[in-house]
Formats: sequence, structure tokens, C-alpha cells
Amino acid sequence: MKTGGEILIECLLAEGVERLFCVPGESYLAALDALHGGAIEVINARQEGGAAMMAEADGKLTGRPGVAFVTRGPGATNAASGVHVAKQDSTPMVLFVGQIGRRMKGREAFQEVDYRQTFGDLAKWVEEIDHADRIPEVISHAWHVAMSGRPGPVVLALPEDMLREQAEAAPAPMTRVAEPAPSPREAAHFAALLAEAKRPVLALGGSRWDADAVAAAQRFAERHDLPVTVTFRRQGLFDHEHPNYAGDLGIGPSPKLRALVAESDLLILLGARMSEMPSQGFELLSIPTPQMKLVHIHPGAEELGRIYAPTLAINATPGVFLESMESAPPRGRTGAAEAAHAAYLDWSGQPPATPGDAEMGPVMSHLRSVAPDAVITNGAGNYATWIHRFWRFRRFGAQLAPISGSMGYGLPAAVAAKLRDRDAEVICFAGDGCFQMTGQEFGTLAQYGLGVIVIVVDNSIYGTIRMHQERDYPERISATDLVNPDFAALARAYGGHGETVLKTAEFPDAFARARAAGKPAIIHIKTSAEAITPTVTLSGLRARSR
Repeated sequence: MKTGGEILIECLLAEGVERLFCVPGESYLAALDALHGGAIEVINARQEGGAAMMAEADGKLTGRPGVAFVTRGPGATNAASGVHVAKQDSTPMVLFVGQIGRRMKGREAFQEVDYRQTFGDLAKWVEEIDHADRIPEVISHAWHVAMSGRPGPVVLALPEDMLREQAEAAPAPMTRVAEPAPSPREAAHFAALLAEAKRPVLALGGSRWDADAVAAAQRFAERHDLPVTVTFRRQGLFDHEHPNYAGDLGIGPSPKLRALVAESDLLILLGARMSEMPSQGFELLSIPTPQMKLVHIHPGAEELGRIYAPTLAINATPGVFLESMESAPPRGRTGAAEAAHAAYLDWSGQPPATPGDAEMGPVMSHLRSVAPDAVITNGAGNYATWIHRFWRFRRFGAQLAPISGSMGYGLPAAVAAKLRDRDAEVICFAGDGCFQMTGQEFGTLAQYGLGVIVIVVDNSIYGTIRMHQERDYPERISATDLVNPDFAALARAYGGHGETVLKTAEFPDAFARARAAGKPAIIHIKTSAEAITPTVTLSGLRARSR
């Protein structure tokens, strides 16, 4: 006989879980006890939102559910931010939440929450495990739900007395999920559409990718001379220096890229949902019937036809679809891909000069030259525009950024990335507001000796909101000013390395010292609020709004 906690951890091991992220709580002490001295690495986060975002980033990197444990009530509600990221980013994740004892239900016991109601709209499935002998069944189902179709988060509540309960139960085998594939008729239809198209475009996005599928997409684009775009914050799906790469359909894309997609006669949407950001506010494609022929390939059948009525809908994972297309006759070269790539290089080449003593343009150029293989993580804010437009992503897994637009994501994601590959160089970008959402997770970096470099871009405002404010309500400032700490001193307080950059010329040496320190570091760059984006100033916004 074993406790529910011991059965649970045996099931996680059977699923190949190597690491989990948590904030400990008394509601799941029996599970913590079962983890003691075991094979699963336990990472203590500082706040449950950080733990959930670490798990989400881990799921992005591996394609299998990232795992987080949090305590009941406020622990669970804190973790909701990471669950929301996993939902919108289509990431497999399982969040375990401690729960009150079973006999206390319905009395509003201490920190009692109905998790089915609380997470019903955020998770793919929410369940409470009431009997220890059913743990293997529920875990197996949870992994299947999290990984199948369009992946996403599962939330499992663990009553504390159930975890102490004795039972006999054996883990199920490691979960392997179905990979839907095109039928022969669909493959033939697609090949015919591709052969007759004059201006086709391939758009990559979504999840259920791996390095092999990314390589297959590159071969497919080469063989058919296709311009390739990627959707918002999916830039790791195609090498930016490849001659077929046309740029990313994110916030403020190149006008030439936007026109390329809008004027195509065949849009091949592979893995992506083409939601608000890549569709430019749902305006790039006509709804429900796009102005071009649309082939939509997605692993979740429920996403096909959800917004756009495709010419051809194919329920398939990216890798299986591309494998099935290996024998399709190649298209002749038209020069469209070459022209699109040239337009991308022009758009993303030399960053513009901006107001202020410390400019982000030269910072990006320097980083691009000295750290081209770094894994880049970020949260949300106008500072991220510098990454999306001017960084050259070269490989799968090199970008961890929230499609959901969650502030604070970059630092927890950097923890997960560095733990996955301690030899990788990991650079986290954060705005001053973004950093302070989860900045305490710098302590997690310090505790586990993770040499991540955090670049805090500090303009002393909530920049994105100020930008909208100045555009819509010029000079009527409300709730967007920030008074910030000395972020470099904060790094040193945690035992890390701190640098402050007041002038552009100071950055290269500061970055070199941070690299050489061999421990977590913060480079605090004090930028001007006037440089609100790479191409827009606050005063310019005000002038246009008058």
C-alpha cells in the first residue's frame, strides 16, 4: 500500500517528468514528502504565478506538459496567470492545486475554492481527484488532454486527505498522443491548389512543433519557393536568415509583409489560429471567407473553420503534414521568396536612432553580433518591439515569449530555459514595469546558480499604456508613471551581478562583465520615455493627436 502522494509522484515519473516548479503549501505536504530524495528535481519559485509561467515555458520547450504545484486558495489564484498563458499559447501544462479535505467541502473551509468554476474557462480540463486509487487514471487522461489536438493546460485539485490515503495503484505507461494526418484526397487537393497558385504564402504558428518539423518546413519552403512568415511570437519556427523568410506577423509588421499576405492568392496557414495579433485585429483576412484561397492545417479539429472558412481544412500536426507533402511536385522559381526576404532584411537591418543617452538600437546591434545563438525570453511591453523586429532568431526553442501578452513572463521563462540547457546562453528582456511583475524570481535564478542575463529596459513608465494614452487622450497622464528601484543593486542584493547603463557606449563593456560574472545578472538600462517605440516618440504622438 502507498499513500496518494506516493502514487502521484510515481505517475509523474512514468510520464517522464524530470522537474517541477512549485511554491510549497501545507495542502499537499504528502506529495512534497513523496518527492523527497527522488528523481524529480523540485524548483522553488517565489510566487505561484512565477511557478506556473516556468512550467508553461518548460512545456513550450519540450512539447510535453510542464508541471507546477501550488497550494489552495490564493496559491491557485496567483497561478491563474500562468494557466492563461498556457491556454492562449497552446502549451501543454498540468497545474496541481492543493485542496481542503473531502469532508470539509461546501462549508467555505479555510481557502476553499471550487476549482472547476475558477479555472473552467482557462483550462482544457479541470478535475478533482477524490480517491487515491484513481490517480493513475486521472493522470493518464490529464496528459492526453494537455497534449492532444490543440495543446493546453489541465488543472487537477488534490484534497489533502486523499494524498494521505493508502491505496494500491500502478502508473499507466507514458502517454503518447495521436497525430492526425491528411487523407490522400486532402493531400492531392492541397498539391493541386499549390501547383496553380501564383502568389502563395506559407504562414507558420501554433504549437506541436519540434526541431524536425521546423527543418521540414524549411525544406518545403525551399522546394516550392514560398515566402514564409511566422505569427506573433512564433519566430523560432523559421531561420530569419534563410532566403525564404519574409518576417513576422506580429504587432506593427512590415507594411510590405502585410501587403504580401493580403494580396496572396493562396495562404497556407500551418499550425496557427490566425487570431487577433497576426490577423492585425482580424482585418488582414476577410471573415468568414478570406479574399484568397486558404488552406488551414491545424492539429485541433475544433479550430478549423472557427473564424475563417477555409478552401481546404486539414486536421494534422505540422510535422505529419509536412512529411506527407515530401513527394509533392516542386513549383518553379518565381523570385517572390527572394524579394520578400530582401524586404525583411531592409525592415530589420539597421535600427533607427532614438532620443535619449542610452539607445536600444545599438544595444540590439551589439547583442546580435556577440550573442547570436542566445535563447531570448521576454514578457510584454513596447521594449519587446526591439526584439521582434531587430533580433534574428535562427532555431527552434530560441524564443520564449507569451502570445497572451502577459507581463512578467520573461524572467520565469528564463529560469525554465536555463534549467533545460545550462550550457545555453539565456538573455531575458524586461521593461521596468514588466520586470516588477515577477522580479522576485531573480531569487530563483540565484538559488539554483543559473547564469541568466536580465536586461531591464527602464523608461520609468508603463510604456505601452502611455503610448495608447498619448494617442487617445494626449497629455492627460493617468496611472502610468513609475518610481523604480536601483535594479542593479537588487541583483547584487540577491548575490548576483549588477550593471547600470546610462549611455549607449557603456553597454558593450557592461554586457561583457555580466557574461564573465558566471552568475545571474541584471543590466539596468535607463532609457528615455520619449523613445516610446523604435519609430515613434511621445511628443510625436501628442502632435498627431491634437
